[in-house]
Amino acid sequence: MDYFAESLSMHSLHHGKLEISAKVPLKTIDDLSLAYTPGVAKPCEVIAANPDAAFDLTMKGNSVAVLSDGSSVLGLGNIGPAAALPVMEGKAILFKQFAGIDAIPICVKADSDAELVAIGKAIAPTFGGINLEDISAPRCFVVEEALQHIGIPVFHDDQHGTAIVLLAALMNGAKVVGKRPCELRVVINGAGAAGSAIARILTCRDQSPGQCVNVADVLVCDSRGIISSHRPDLNRYKKGLLEFSNRENSDGLLRDALRGADAFIGVSKGGLLQADDIRSMADDAIILAMANPVPEIMPEDAIRGGAAVVGTGRSDFPNQVNNVLAFPGIFRGALDARAARITSGMKVAAVNALSQAVDAPTADRILPDTLDPTVSEKVATAVRAAVV
Repeated sequence: MDYFAESLSMHSLHHGKLEISAKVPLKTIDDLSLAYTPGVAKPCEVIAANPDAAFDLTMKGNSVAVLSDGSSVLGLGNIGPAAALPVMEGKAILFKQFAGIDAIPICVKADSDAELVAIGKAIAPTFGGINLEDISAPRCFVVEEALQHIGIPVFHDDQHGTAIVLLAALMNGAKVVGKRPCELRVVINGAGAAGSAIARILTCRDQSPGQCVNVADVLVCDSRGIISSHRPDLNRYKKGLLEFSNRENSDGLLRDALRGADAFIGVSKGGLLQADDIRSMADDAIILAMANPVPEIMPEDAIRGGAAVVGTGRSDFPNQVNNVLAFPGIFRGALDARAARITSGMKVAAVNALSQAVDAPTADRILPDTLDPTVSEKVATAVRAAVV
């Protein structure tokens, strides 16, 4: 099937993928008087006296805003808010399908970090949570941090959802090859939103004490090579990575970083590696190549190079590593618990729920199936427990 052509046809036929439906009837004058004036005045008065009542009396308690400025959409880059809308609609229906959450795409033109922060704060009264989506780095870091104290969970899925699913995949991959996570030397290619969050969660910077899954070392690479203190071109976010990565302050290119490494995580661009690069890694290497639609290395090439476990972001290869395994359950648990924010403990709970959702990991199955309807509730249950 030509997914591109068929997708365009589907979007044209239905004028998008999302619609709003009413929960209550509007067939009689009594129906109208209950849903709207005069009856609606009473819930308004109750909420005015107690704003938290909005969680019970309105859509707020089961709703999430999918907020994007369209500055980093899939592999398409800065295509703007209007062009980002099909992706945000898709995100919204995933929330509904896998967690029963009513999600609304909010695609906005924001010319500055401060403007996007102001928009997030302004829409908070309507929603129970905000999922930040497809926002470029470093803006995504600034915006998420600034919105952490608005009273509802604000979660940048490209960072933390990706990190959660990849850590679960890495944990189960380590089980398959008989290594402990604390023994792994991991190379991450890509120092943007996803790569930074993955590095943090792999080194306990985004985990709770006592729940830590800490790898031996992480080397983060960008397009110019290993991020080290010797490089004069690092912005403050990349400099911050050195607080918990590259313990030996190594220099060099991506291929230098790979020598002897136990695992490679790619959140960059396709076609970067060949089988010989995998041969330079440790025995039974774990490869999680997430670039789409072309991974950093194709699975057959990675296996030819000696990789024992290979995962990608694609559904047509084994071991699809997909954020949909994480974010619906995380928000479901957070909304049910009325959490004010997504904490490190909630993220680790989601990691453990995902890794444990596969009873006996194998080389071809280190994560549950992407469309498994039970995964979201397992993650939600773990997240709710972490909040409590």
